[in-house]
Amino acid sequence: MPKYLSLFTLLFWSFFASMAAAQDRAWVQIEARPTLAQAEERARAYASAFSDVAGFHMVSGWYAIALGPYDPDAASRRLTQLRRDNLIPADSFVTTGGQYLSGFWPLGQDPMTAPPIGAALPEPVVTAPLAPSTDPATIPQPFTEPEETLQQARRSEQALPPEARKDLQAALKWFGFYDAAIDGAFGRGTRASMAAWQTAKGHEPTGVMTTKQRAQIITERDLVVADLGLQTITEEEAGIEVSLPMALVNFDHYEPPFVHFAEKDGSGLRVVLISEPGDPAVLRSLYDILQRLEVVPQNGARSLTDRGFTIDARDENLASRSVVDLSGGLIKGYMLIWSPEAEDKARNALKAIESSFKTIGGRALDPGLVSLDDAKRRNLLAGMEVRKPKLSRSGFFVSDTGAVLTTTESLQSCGRITLDHNIDATVTSQDDTNGLAVLTPVKPLAPRFIAEFADSPRIGTEVALAGYSYEDALPAPTLTFGAVEDTKGLAGETGIARLSLSSLPGDAGGPVMDGKGAVLGMLIPATATDGRVLPGEVSFVADVTSIKAVLDRAGIAPVQQTSRAAPLPPSDLTERAMSMTVLVSCWE
Repeated sequence: MPKYLSLFTLLFWSFFASMAAAQDRAWVQIEARPTLAQAEERARAYASAFSDVAGFHMVSGWYAIALGPYDPDAASRRLTQLRRDNLIPADSFVTTGGQYLSGFWPLGQDPMTAPPIGAALPEPVVTAPLAPSTDPATIPQPFTEPEETLQQARRSEQALPPEARKDLQAALKWFGFYDAAIDGAFGRGTRASMAAWQTAKGHEPTGVMTTKQRAQIITERDLVVADLGLQTITEEEAGIEVSLPMALVNFDHYEPPFVHFAEKDGSGLRVVLISEPGDPAVLRSLYDILQRLEVVPQNGARSLTDRGFTIDARDENLASRSVVDLSGGLIKGYMLIWSPEAEDKARNALKAIESSFKTIGGRALDPGLVSLDDAKRRNLLAGMEVRKPKLSRSGFFVSDTGAVLTTTESLQSCGRITLDHNIDATVTSQDDTNGLAVLTPVKPLAPRFIAEFADSPRIGTEVALAGYSYEDALPAPTLTFGAVEDTKGLAGETGIARLSLSSLPGDAGGPVMDGKGAVLGMLIPATATDGRVLPGEVSFVADVTSIKAVLDRAGIAPVQQTSRAAPLPPSDLTERAMSMTVLVSCWE
């Protein structure tokens, strides 16, 4: 026989030997991913729940994640069982691995060489492959494992060790069916939660889970945990211990009082831990600050007490949940922020964070841990922009329930109007001719000082203007001093007076007061006449007559100031002006 024929014969029989061997093994393919990194991450997640995970490079260039190998009949039964128990994706299928090249999982092993489960690996048989059988008796049939009876389920449950019983309660709690203590005692509450889970999964609600049902809920929980990459993070600097989804986030930086965990590989999730010393006043300040952030949308439920707060915020682009508590002089909490695409992962991450969050060490994050420049101190959260209004102007309290007088300039095309950043308000009365408007807060307020009005100003009277000159850039109003130049407008208009006082756009709506603390009018925006630009020290004020008319339409009786013999001390005047003046903001 020629040598080339012998070589051909050897290759021929080797080919059919490999084909025959391939027919004796099969895999249940459960996923395919376009990159090796993604495939390894998913294989690692499945490996926490299944002991026979295999990963392969594919002819297509993708990466397959499979279970096996099995003999073909075992693969078919395995697929049916796992699909029925909702433990693998519905589009999983059995394959002989014809598209599989080299293996990448388990690490350092070749899954192609593993013996199939369900039968011993046969020796190669050098024959031509047989045609597929058409005999129904030889075609793999779906395998249905008989369910335990209630009595058998009770017996198998009684054999569970204490840790397994606690783990079952923990799994029920993870999926929201159980909210009592994890004690391993299957009392009335545990039975009710088991029955609720059985109903949700389409099983008979006996309140006693079978061996298969217990395996199902534990596996489902373990897959979710593995998918999130949950790890217990002990944050010594912040004095916080919590389970975080480290497959989806990673530590980014400290920025007291915050610890930032940024999204990982485009996961759509972010976590911020919160830790600082404080009291109810600091807690309320933090509550106000968080609601000004872009990552805290305006819609959603809010709750604030002296012991803590929660903020559930959502719009079409973003959602977040903030939970903060005050105890023993320490403020601790967290924010979870996610995109709509990460909704399911966020729901599971929240369960883990809420159930595991605890304070440790009796300490808070040191404000001097990192050096912050002034810009960062104003924004507080790097990478989380502070939400900015369209514009902000000034206003002042005119009633003891918190009604505010302001300029109509602050109301142009507003989707939302707020007082001092986060107090919603509505327009009660408006005078477009004189540029005056009265706002009513959604919830009544209790201002420390309200406006006490004097008669119309006299020429030469020295005045002080309180206003948010730089809109929302500063946390408090500023005082600007000047004098009354005329009791009419430049063209002789009545109802307004002219001041010698330099003002900025943010001052519009602010109260103009005399030395005794009486309000002489409200600053209105300066306007050019016939294309002429007015000098910077020229300002105008709507006088008390115009103000009383708009207040009367709003049903508010203006308070007339009782005569004072002498001007207020500068400190008292400043305190009155600062407490009376309000930041009025217009939002999209």
